[in-house]
Amino acid sequence: MTVASGALPRLPRRVSIREVGPRDGLQNEAIILATDDKLRLINALAATGLTWIEVGSFVHPQRVPQMADTAMVCARLPRRSGITYSVIAPNVTGARRALEAGIDSVEVFLSASESHNQRNLNMDIAQSLRTVTAMAALLREAGHPFQATLSVAFGCPFEGAVPLERVLELCGHLLDLGIAQLTLADTAGMAHPRLIQQLGWAFHERFPRHRLRLHLHNAHGAGLANVLAALQIGVTAFDSSIGGIGGCPIAPGAPGNLCTEDLVHMLHAMDIDTGIDLHALIDCTRMLEHLLGREVPGQTIKAGVCTHLTG
Repeated sequence: MTVASGALPRLPRRVSIREVGPRDGLQNEAIILATDDKLRLINALAATGLTWIEVGSFVHPQRVPQMADTAMVCARLPRRSGITYSVIAPNVTGARRALEAGIDSVEVFLSASESHNQRNLNMDIAQSLRTVTAMAALLREAGHPFQATLSVAFGCPFEGAVPLERVLELCGHLLDLGIAQLTLADTAGMAHPRLIQQLGWAFHERFPRHRLRLHLHNAHGAGLANVLAALQIGVTAFDSSIGGIGGCPIAPGAPGNLCTEDLVHMLHAMDIDTGIDLHALIDCTRMLEHLLGREVPGQTIKAGVCTHLTG
């Protein structure tokens, strides 16, 4: 069947990408990179045209030993103009440490299911809401920008489908805190294109003044398909991880973030601008493979760049 070009969905002309590999990627690795190696990777990523890099998390080192040196990473970052360096924090103590580190932006978070929230944060959702409210007050008082992420918004590995109305209700609570942007996370890689569009449209109808960011995983191979579904409804901000490393460490069988270079390759092929130098990004992936001592899950580093893509 032939479809006229005018019938194709209109797509955004530009997309914003937040690189989460130095945090969400490395926290799921068995190997713990030295601080110097993390800084090498972050600095290389900063030279690709990325404008937002998540560099670590202020969580207890016994829970996530891979992030134990986040304060040192923050202290030694050679800041580049035009780049936001951010961290995540699970509680008020973490938020205070982030402020002390002088990081640009802090991400607060909780889960859309009780089971995942208990396993991830050791508290129920009601307790998490009180915690993020206290964190928001601290960050607002300091005049510091902060974001929020709602995990397992598209499905929980322990409870299955998460009711759409619960997701929207929690979104409302987070938006009421005055966050700069809300991210919905497919933490276990359970989303599919139709669900992406259903939840995305419902969010837009409920909160028309707020722009949405998506944090997608590739556990079931639907990552890029979900990006396309989101683009078709006007979403223009995404998280991704260099090499496709990472995943959800507490969700069985849920490895693999959306791969940054695969995402950029697809977007550039569709004439959607990212501001990112794809070839420089692939050089970063090669560096990452050397640091980890293994191949990464991403496909573009294996297949190469299509010859018509220069960005």
